[in-house]
Amino acid sequence: MTRRSIIKGMATAPFIGVAGRVLAPTTAHAATINAGQFSLTSRSSNSHGQFADLAAGLANSLTKVGATTVIADTNRSARALTSAPSTATAFQTGFAWDTDDQVVDYWIPQGVTTSADAYGNGLYPEGGSNKVVLVSWFFETDPDADGVDEYPLDKGLRVTFVDYSSASAPTYRHVLLVEPVKTSTGAYSFNPIRKHAGGIMWYGDLLYVVDTYKGLRVFDLRSLFQVATAEKDVCGLHTDGQYYGYGYQYVLPQSHAYDNAGTYLRYTAIGLDRASSPDSLVVSEYSLSGTVDYTDGNFNGTGSGTTTPKVVRWNLDYTDRHPASLTATEAVTVSQQKIQGVVSRNSKHYLSASNGPSGKGALRTFTSGGSTASTVCDLAVGCEDLSYHSSGASGWSYSESVIWNASEYTNKRYVYAVRADGS
Repeated sequence: MTRRSIIKGMATAPFIGVAGRVLAPTTAHAATINAGQFSLTSRSSNSHGQFADLAAGLANSLTKVGATTVIADTNRSARALTSAPSTATAFQTGFAWDTDDQVVDYWIPQGVTTSADAYGNGLYPEGGSNKVVLVSWFFETDPDADGVDEYPLDKGLRVTFVDYSSASAPTYRHVLLVEPVKTSTGAYSFNPIRKHAGGIMWYGDLLYVVDTYKGLRVFDLRSLFQVATAEKDVCGLHTDGQYYGYGYQYVLPQSHAYDNAGTYLRYTAIGLDRASSPDSLVVSEYSLSGTVDYTDGNFNGTGSGTTTPKVVRWNLDYTDRHPASLTATEAVTVSQQKIQGVVSRNSKHYLSASNGPSGKGALRTFTSGGSTASTVCDLAVGCEDLSYHSSGASGWSYSESVIWNASEYTNKRYVYAVRADGS
């Protein structure tokens, strides 16, 4: 079963609780559990060698650039939104993709993060002036979930750099995410990453991407490569001696990984908490019916864990932008179905909850140790990941703190921010 067919099947199922009862969207019980059972292992290599060495090998043949080069080289135009899209309320700002990206059925938007995650003043790079939104997409070979791959070549993951310095005229460019490897002859190359990328988080120069079954993949935004574009169905070193990225001009290779090492955890979404001390990241789990499934893939970890959806926190080290500890510092359960995104502000957690291809989404909130979650405001149909944007971001701020969201369904694809208090 393809990734998309799994999700589409989930979207059409009824909203059923753990004990088989229907749970109202205003009822979501929460509890604190042992955080020490959740842990990560740090990994700087894959089976082909150290990520740093593989990137250095690619740099001998390709032009290496930073994210600022990509941001200055956008090639598509988005449509600015002047009012709330779809069913969303408490609208602050946002945009819609161009016509091609609205209708394409094999690329599905999922994760969202912004330069207000990257640096506290909201601008990128450090000391720079760019206002940027990043969105992740995964490739679906079977968009209509009929069991037949309409697009048999899975092109993996891409991330979109949106220059939002002019909110009235945003522009963007897609970049292919890749894993650096060596060929059978020992030549440096790269492969597509065929995962889901349900959530992303930008912190300094690092981009964190969730890997549902394994943990976290990390990409260094100072190390992208420019490649040839003529071959639309080739990724990596081709027989003509050129490097390609399925027609994209830039590729972004993985630079690190944090693999799940403790109790099973479903890495569905990720969010940055700048209100905590130190900064921290939180991960949330998707479940269809209130019970998390650990049988649908090859999960890293120590075995069956708490199957009620969880939000789990790890502290971050501001100096190198990596986790400060490999052991989680907080874990809470929340009986909320269809969690697609998470962000936290200390003990206050925000969730995006989806409701299929026609039902409105919801931004919900609960407090660690509290008993229930409540609805803040409505989100668009097909709501996905979240990103918190503080009003305290001195370089790029709004009068109130906002939360960004992305929606996934064709012709209903928006990236927008809602006011965090739901006003």
